[in-house]
Amino acid sequence: MDRMALEQLKKWKNKKVRKPLLVTGVRQCGKTWLIKEFGQNEFQDMAYFNFEGNSGLQSVFEYDFDTDRILDELGSVVLGKKIIPGLTLVIFDEIQDCPRAIQALKYFCENVPELHVIAAGSQLGVALREEGISFPVGKVERIEMFPMSFEEFVIADGGRKYIDGVRKLAFERELSELYTVPLEKYLKNYYIVGGMPEAVRMWVDTHDYKEVEEVQDRILRDYADDFGKHTSRETAIKIKMIWDAIPSQIAKDNNKFIFSHVKQGARAKDLEDALMWLVNAGIALKLNLVQTPEIPLSGMEDHTYFKVYMSDVGLLRRKSNVNYRTVLEGDAAYIHFKGALTENYVYTQLKCMGIDSCFWRTKADAELDFITDYEGVLLPVEVKSADNTKAKSLHLFCNRFNPKMAVKTSLKNVGDNMDGNTHVWSIPLYILFKLKDYLFHEMGW
Repeated sequence: MDRMALEQLKKWKNKKVRKPLLVTGVRQCGKTWLIKEFGQNEFQDMAYFNFEGNSGLQSVFEYDFDTDRILDELGSVVLGKKIIPGLTLVIFDEIQDCPRAIQALKYFCENVPELHVIAAGSQLGVALREEGISFPVGKVERIEMFPMSFEEFVIADGGRKYIDGVRKLAFERELSELYTVPLEKYLKNYYIVGGMPEAVRMWVDTHDYKEVEEVQDRILRDYADDFGKHTSRETAIKIKMIWDAIPSQIAKDNNKFIFSHVKQGARAKDLEDALMWLVNAGIALKLNLVQTPEIPLSGMEDHTYFKVYMSDVGLLRRKSNVNYRTVLEGDAAYIHFKGALTENYVYTQLKCMGIDSCFWRTKADAELDFITDYEGVLLPVEVKSADNTKAKSLHLFCNRFNPKMAVKTSLKNVGDNMDGNTHVWSIPLYILFKLKDYLFHEMGW
């Protein structure tokens, strides 16, 4: 299956000045598969090492950080073949199980810069934030992977012609039914299936919702099992409580995450470490509040007032026990949660696009679902789950703060208008992957 992150790997490979690469991301989002695919297609040879439960391999790094010795032992003793810088891709998988190997990346950077080294791991994001791990600051590059985006899902499911077609259309042109009908259907299926590669593969192979849900259930169980494997029993219990509370918290009116709703009487200091474990593992996504929209927004964010989403919309749908028929057919009782599911979808797609600096704003007269300062541009984003795009809050925000561009995303067709000094674009949810194209077009980049 095509993954956009492959282009990032190729760009890294061809850099004149290159450092070892850390690939982080939620478990089972396809890191190992993509790295191996990259190695097979882009290098003469590949040296793959998995540290999980492999004490013999870990011992290679215990003596010292002599890179010549390490490469010789890894090649001659472990693999039985020579590792050749420039020709061999070295892959360290589940590297979080060997903190000394993480430290060794510094010496690979300094002593063997021509060697291509990629390190990955299902709990690497957690390990890098733990005390006691000596992180090679300034000596590595990083890529974060996510579950498959909607664009990748459509391509995997045979819809590349629609993606390519939309990419070619003029920005202001409304989409004909040639695009809207199939893309809306793909969107509903993405809400059901999500972007976990194993679930997408099952969907592409069978187009059977029940088969997909069996895969999703297994992934959800694996996530829960990880809580106990990688933390203390007490912490695992807290993580599980947070994890189980996410769907109900998302479904609340303003979506603000409230710790006392996880456990009666619980305070932030009791559970915030458990929440951050989920965020660092990539399983949950945290969206902080910004009330004052001044650039940089990160200087204005409130870490104590936030929303929590899940990393995959399909897993959220399944964990929330929303039947796939409800998504396909709709239901009056589903309207509220549909809005929350749509917000979760939009946030994950923004992350997939590399728009990391995202926040939200809550004011009685000018609330915003998302606000970003991507590439230094203040960009408010209003989300609607259907084709109703009336957005009083966005109108008030635009008139008060005068951003150059704003976005309304819903099931309404492409359109644009001026709201005071702000150019407001209507971008359908199913072509949200073009958001950066619209931004670059607007700014003349």
